[in-house]
Amino acid sequence: MIRFTVFSLLLLFTQLVSAQTTVSGRVLSARDSTVLSGADVRLGGQTHRTRVDGRFSFAHIRPGQYLLDVTHSGHDSHRFPFAHGQQETQLILFLEPRTKDLKEVVVSDKQTDFGFTRLRSVENMGIYEGKKSEVIVPDQLVANLATNNARQIYSRVAGLNIWENDGAGLQLSIGGRGLDPNRTSNFNVRQNGYDISADALGYPESYYTPPVEAVGRIQMVRGAASLQYGTQFGGLINFEMKKPVGDRPFELVARQTVGSFGFYNAFTSASGTNGRFSHYTFFQYKRGDGWRKNSDFDNYTFYTDLNYRLSDRTRVGIDITHMSYLAHQPGGLSDAMFAQDPRQTNRERNWFKVNWNLWALHLDHQLTPNDELNFRVFGLSAYRYSLGFRPNRVATVDDQSERDLIKGDFTNWGAEGRYLKRYTVASRQSVLLAGARYYHGFNHSVQGLGSTSKTADFHFVDPNQGISYDYRFPNRNVSVFAENIFYLSDKVSVTPGVRFEWIRTKADGFYGTILYDLAGNILDVKKTQEQRTNGRQFVIAGIGLSYKPNEHAEAYGNISQNYRSITFSDMRISNPSSFIDPNMKDEKGFSLDAGIRSRGTSLFSYDVSGFLLNYNNRIGEVQFYDENDRVLRMRSNIGQALIFGLESYGEVDFLKSEVRPDWSGVVFGNLALIRSTYNKSDIPGVKGNQVEFVPAVNLKSGVRFGYRKFRASLQYTYLSQQYSDATNAKDGGVSAVVGLIPSYAIWDATASYTWKRFRLEGSLNNLANRMYFTRRATGYPGPGILPSDGRSVYVTLQFKL
Repeated sequence: MIRFTVFSLLLLFTQLVSAQTTVSGRVLSARDSTVLSGADVRLGGQTHRTRVDGRFSFAHIRPGQYLLDVTHSGHDSHRFPFAHGQQETQLILFLEPRTKDLKEVVVSDKQTDFGFTRLRSVENMGIYEGKKSEVIVPDQLVANLATNNARQIYSRVAGLNIWENDGAGLQLSIGGRGLDPNRTSNFNVRQNGYDISADALGYPESYYTPPVEAVGRIQMVRGAASLQYGTQFGGLINFEMKKPVGDRPFELVARQTVGSFGFYNAFTSASGTNGRFSHYTFFQYKRGDGWRKNSDFDNYTFYTDLNYRLSDRTRVGIDITHMSYLAHQPGGLSDAMFAQDPRQTNRERNWFKVNWNLWALHLDHQLTPNDELNFRVFGLSAYRYSLGFRPNRVATVDDQSERDLIKGDFTNWGAEGRYLKRYTVASRQSVLLAGARYYHGFNHSVQGLGSTSKTADFHFVDPNQGISYDYRFPNRNVSVFAENIFYLSDKVSVTPGVRFEWIRTKADGFYGTILYDLAGNILDVKKTQEQRTNGRQFVIAGIGLSYKPNEHAEAYGNISQNYRSITFSDMRISNPSSFIDPNMKDEKGFSLDAGIRSRGTSLFSYDVSGFLLNYNNRIGEVQFYDENDRVLRMRSNIGQALIFGLESYGEVDFLKSEVRPDWSGVVFGNLALIRSTYNKSDIPGVKGNQVEFVPAVNLKSGVRFGYRKFRASLQYTYLSQQYSDATNAKDGGVSAVVGLIPSYAIWDATASYTWKRFRLEGSLNNLANRMYFTRRATGYPGPGILPSDGRSVYVTLQFKL
């Protein structure tokens, strides 16, 4: 009897032990799927801390229903329910980053305060693993924000080519890697994730630039962005506006700026959170006389972002933007005129007017801790009017005849949905992003004779007979895309992606010639009716790789196909000195990036990479003379362009330490060395030439010192010479629309001091008063050389309540 009892107890003990199995898993950040070491995981009365690889394990756990409590500094604590059976249970747990404002201190991942960082692997419903990305944080910069000074704001982004003919920052014109900077038309430009250009495919020029004083972050993703955001060769630029403050019902910021050449800027913002409702609103008024005569302008911008939290998982909101400005345009100069006096002007009747109205509705919903959904609907109602006397020979004296008037009206809307899912494959996490987009665009463009007055009179002298060009351009686009991060190990990931595009562009209207009698009166207009439709569909793909040997370094690489459709101006133009190749084709190619960069560092940052851009059917202009010795320009597919180079950025704070926490001494350098060539071309004299808009050396560097609330910086910018057309013309001739853009070097100095609720900022731009230019315009606001501003001084006073 005793032996039987002992045997029974041993058997029961063996069954109980065999029924107790292991519960293990990993703790990851929901933001970018990085492992979280040092997290406390509590199961019943046991607490384990995750190891360096984010793993934890509990042994001898009986089957049943359990709750797992997980806490980690920098992330919100969470309780995870799960069922444990007879077999081992493996869990992948995601924690949301803690981003709420707590008494002016933001708890977030460790990063530098240089004003420059990068996008995380997964962020804001986007995948950026293995991609070259840059993020600018304007509030951390020591720069001239009131004038949107692009030379200073984008100084950490390697290889950018910036046109600087607008001293007030009304329009942003940046390119890179041989892409035309004109109104940033080779980038997909967005605000809070939705399009802000005139027409994302048919007319991708950005006449509206968000005031940097209201921008929280400027996000840039190079060519690999084509898979998620569209097919532009340049990639993505997204202006993420400032968010509502989360710890108080009301905050007011008022900034007043005065500067050289009659510049005045008033910026006021209001923000707050009241329960479930939050808001951010600003109004800006900006005016100035300009560095050159006939350069005066007035600008108004209004923006509001209203959000409502329906639940802990669902948020809805609306954005509304209005911008309008009227700018006097002094016209372009010939090379001889620029050498004589860069500030001169022979145009006093040229004007430019823009009215831009944007709206967007957005819905963010978390289906589960691992499934997120974002949906937005957006629209644009806008116009841009240009008026002036613009002969091809820029030195020609204004004859006071009727001015050339061009009106463009834009009515667009679109919808885009994104789904992000985190899941596991073979006990390793993966992240899927899938989305779809519909875009409906309409552009009405009219050109004809304007008044003979000097005022900004945007009316045609004869709406019936005085019209030489009248076209409607409807545009439709449907796209579907998907990308997925597969983590092959704790250090290696691969991210393939694919995008399908269906595009239809159409041109319907007429172009003609206005006929006059001997007295100069309009007799008639000889019209040529035209209707063109261009439909196409295609698939592009790409793949990215990432290797993280340790927590402070990453090697990355990607290759992605790119595509850019011909624009409305490529389909038809009314200009006596220009004509368009009727057989022009869309541009195609691919971009490749490979480099190494820092991550998770606070005192230093670097990114060194090589790139290759293969650009087939590149569209551009070449200049030639006809049989009557007239200067003409042809817009066509120039050929295959190959652009490659090295882009490097490095920054280090050599003063800040635990011993000297109040001191900061930052040195940064940004160097791009680029080579380019036309490998193929059917146009005589182009094959073997350098590609236009490609300076071989592009250098930006500087220092920044800080002590407590005082900061000051000194910046140096150098670009070597570059060509402005594919023929590599050196002399601008009578039109000055082609020719060399000489090298230039510019120094800028800025400083700021904060005292309680006040901040004083000062900026001295172009210290040496260098006379230079960055652009030869083929049309408005030229044609001809557009000089950049000389030395200027700006002072800003900010009050924060």
